[in-house]
Formats: sequence, C-alpha cells, structure tokens
Amino acid sequence: MLFVSDSIFINALVAALVAGMFTGLGGFAIFLKKKYSKSNINTMLNIAAGVMLAAAIFSLLVPAMEKIMSLHNNQYMGALHYCGAVFLGVALVWLLNNLLPHEHNHMGHHGPFFDLKKAWLFIIAISLHKLPEGLAVGVAYGAHDLLNPISLVLGIAIHNIPEGLIMAIALYGAGYSKAKAALIALMMGMLQPIGALMGLLITDINTYIIPLAMALAGGTLMFVVINEILPETYGTKKTDKSVAAVFGGFILMTFIFMVLH
Repeated sequence: MLFVSDSIFINALVAALVAGMFTGLGGFAIFLKKKYSKSNINTMLNIAAGVMLAAAIFSLLVPAMEKIMSLHNNQYMGALHYCGAVFLGVALVWLLNNLLPHEHNHMGHHGPFFDLKKAWLFIIAISLHKLPEGLAVGVAYGAHDLLNPISLVLGIAIHNIPEGLIMAIALYGAGYSKAKAALIALMMGMLQPIGALMGLLITDINTYIIPLAMALAGGTLMFVVINEILPETYGTKKTDKSVAAVFGGFILMTFIFMVLH
C-alpha cells in the first residue's frame, strides 16, 4: 500500500475486530437480567448516541476541517470540499439504508413480540451501521498522523454494546435461544473489519484524500446517530432522562478524547 504501512493496516483491522466484538459483548448482556425494559434500552441508546456524536466531531470532523483548511489558500474552496465530503458520507449511508430492506422497531421487553422476518429486518437495520463505523476506524488509522484513532475506536466499541443487546433481545423475542441470539449479535459485529478495509483503501489513494475521507466518515457517523440511533428512543415521555443520557455520553467521550489526545 502506498501510504498505509503493514503495521497500520493490521492495527486498523484488529481495532475494528475488537470494536465489533463489543457488539457480541452487548449480545451476551442479555443473560445479565431477566428482563430489559424499554427505559433501560432507551437510556443505553442515548448514552451511545452521545458517545458517537463526540467521537464523530472530535476524532474526525474537527481534525479534517483543520487539515483541509490548512491545505487551501482559498478558504471558500476548502470549505466547499469539506462540506461536500461530509454530505457525501451522509448520502452514502442514506442510499445504503434505502437500497437494503430493513425495519425499525421500538424495543420493549423480552418476550415473543417479534415474528422472525421482522426480527431479521431489524437486525439488518442495526448491522447497516457496522460498515460506516468500520469505515471510520479504517480512515482514522489511515490518518494516524493527524489524530489518535484509539479514542474513536473506544467510542464505537462503547456504542456497540447497547446495539448488540437490542439485536439479541429482538432475536430472543422471535424465538431464538439467548445463546444463539448473542452469538448472532457477535457475528453481525464482524462487519466492522470489512468497513475498516474500505476505509484503509480510501486513504491509500493520495495524501489529500485522507482529510476528505475523515470528513466523509464523520458524516456517516452523524447520520447513523441522528437517523438510526436517536429515533429508536422517540416516543418516550421521559425526555429529561434521555437528554441527560445523551449529554452524559457526549461528556464521557469528550473526556476520553482529551485524555488520549
């Protein structure tokens, strides 16, 4: 590879693999409680949303903006390139969402409330996130000279835990055993190394592509949070608790980023 060394390539794939395994960790959390309420799930998803927002902003979008603007004498052209890359990231995930069949459901509690088809459509909806998240990891490692990718990996790993749990709950509700449901959640997390490979290949084209790829990856994560994670928590009357959980996750990830930075 032209710009990405073998060690960076391997580290990125291992990091994406570990982050993906946290989806399985969340899946096996189904054994920790006899029943997870909708409030439990909403709180975890809101914390994950706050974590992902901070990871996208501080680990990708801000460093990409600074690097692109430093490379341009014309600030308008630099801003146009940056905003275009963010928009492209949003558009790519939006297109992926519309091309692949999937279904959103508001998770409630353990029990036979899903039929098998709906459960799998719901799993597909969550699994769609894994590719752009893996892409972000690959881009972050490709841009290791501009940022510390570890903070982004931690943010994605933390966010994968509640996603893995709701995957397992959906499958358990459709009739799978808890063990099988948790193992399927783990397997879905393995899509992230594929996304990481795509991110590494993007950043390997030339050096100017790297900050553009960071902006693109940041756009994909923002879309995932705004269009996929937060809507799953809509409809609850406990808005104060939801807001507190989002800000709590954001502040936690901000602290982690500043310490690692």
